[in-house]
Amino acid sequence: MKIHLRQIPHEGLRLEGDEECPLPQLDPEEAQCAGPLRYALDLGISGHALWVKGDLTQPVELHCVRCLEAFPFALTVKDFAVHTELSGPEVVDLTPFIREDLLLNLPAYPRCDREGGRVCPVPAVLKRETDEQVLAARPPDWSALDQLKL
Repeated sequence: MKIHLRQIPHEGLRLEGDEECPLPQLDPEEAQCAGPLRYALDLGISGHALWVKGDLTQPVELHCVRCLEAFPFALTVKDFAVHTELSGPEVVDLTPFIREDLLLNLPAYPRCDREGGRVCPVPAVLKRETDEQVLAARPPDWSALDQLKL
């Protein structure tokens, strides 16, 4: 997202809209964009600096670390803020700042029951047997101590 500094009036500017996903480098096995970035930004010039604040929402598709199924997730940055010095060009690119905040807000270990708001199907490997089956299959934990001779 490029901002033309000469188009910003003295009282500031409000920008709202959609833009192409700024996260093309995401690993498709972990996460991928599921739509355009939605933004609502207020920006202005103060002295020799550009300030920007607002909200960002990027729909992504994540993979659950528990069941490995994909689920939709709305990656939201409520308090996006940038303050950068102006070094001469009349165009400032906000894409690196937006990309950084979105990546920092990605969940480290996404789970479909936590972030996706659905019931996570439990893989067969993680299903627990009933207590009776467990007790019948293995001896009690104290059996090694019963054999101890003091």
